[in-house]
Amino acid sequence: MIKQLLIPITFVSMLATSQAQETKKEAEKTKMDLFVSKTGTITKLVETKLPKLKTTYNSCETKIRKIISGSAIGYFYQIEKQGQYGDKVASIEYSDLIEILKALTALKDQVDNDIASNPDYLENKFITVDGFQVGYFVSKGKATWYIKLEQYGSDATLFIDQSETIETAFANAKSKMDELKK
Repeated sequence: MIKQLLIPITFVSMLATSQAQETKKEAEKTKMDLFVSKTGTITKLVETKLPKLKTTYNSCETKIRKIISGSAIGYFYQIEKQGQYGDKVASIEYSDLIEILKALTALKDQVDNDIASNPDYLENKFITVDGFQVGYFVSKGKATWYIKLEQYGSDATLFIDQSETIETAFANAKSKMDELKK
């Protein structure tokens, strides 16, 4: 009797687990993944290079990627870091870029007070839906700005000496996107 119940219970458990994994995989897709993965449509990618983003330890390639998928058009600001075990790429959609610029203004307004509070460690950041992060941490009376390109994995963080470097790069990307939209 127990063996007869065990088989259906095992089958239902396996089915539920596989369904949960499929739902999780779908939820982990970024805006860019969703945009370019439309089946049954022709997708065209057009790239426009931008100046390199200077970080504390190196510099990263940046570009605007225009994606035409059927009748839909999307614009993404991409930052690519060459890594020891592969490249890390952030693809920031236009509306997220606008939110990041607003967040940078708010973060810049808070940084001096956070330094003055002299914490052992403090972190202040903004995270997009796709997991891209921009912010700073305060340690030993000094703020260090950073951006994290990908939500998961290692070697995806870029340290940047001044917030203005980030703000200028992102503002230039927005301007270029606005120009390409015309």
